[in-house]
Amino acid sequence: MVVESDGLLDESSLAAAPLPQEAVHVRLDKPRMDDLADLVFLANNKQVAANLSTMPHPFTADDGRALITKANLNLHRSEGFAIRLKSTGRLIGLTRYANVEPGGPVHIGYWLGEPFWGQGFATEAVHALVDHAFMYTDIEELQGSCRVTNPASRRVLVKSGFQYRDQSMIRSVGAGGSVPIERYTLERTIWKSLKGWGQGR
Repeated sequence: MVVESDGLLDESSLAAAPLPQEAVHVRLDKPRMDDLADLVFLANNKQVAANLSTMPHPFTADDGRALITKANLNLHRSEGFAIRLKSTGRLIGLTRYANVEPGGPVHIGYWLGEPFWGQGFATEAVHALVDHAFMYTDIEELQGSCRVTNPASRRVLVKSGFQYRDQSMIRSVGAGGSVPIERYTLERTIWKSLKGWGQGR
């Protein structure tokens, strides 16, 4: 996922929402300072950083502390979560939804450490994140994006109900410059329909 917010957002927060429902193999909850070693080990990876907009490389312990602190702020229309393996409780990545700019569209972001790629964990995490956003906020549309060279991230978005919108360019700190991205959207009405079909089966 390319777009993730790095600034402090509107702090006129609603009461903290419940945590997302657990998925089959992962659960989402708040990252903690005792996750710092795992976070730095997984995030300090050029291949991870190059697919995101604001993640630096190298990724230091100070970067990790700042990320954990930000994820635990109660902000309006913004939530950040650790992605954990249910079997061990180990942090394997992060996910969030947030306004990139005040009053702007709400974007989702997600990343997994490289040892956990290709196992369906990101799709489970994004499903749980999307459900949380639409169940506990008044958000009407979510936006997601991925680098055009990242088919795995594209599959996560499509499997989560997002529909292709257009292409654009974005600056990526980890990639060291501007990169082409594909942008996707998911409306609340589409999400409701998809949830209804799933319950019908």
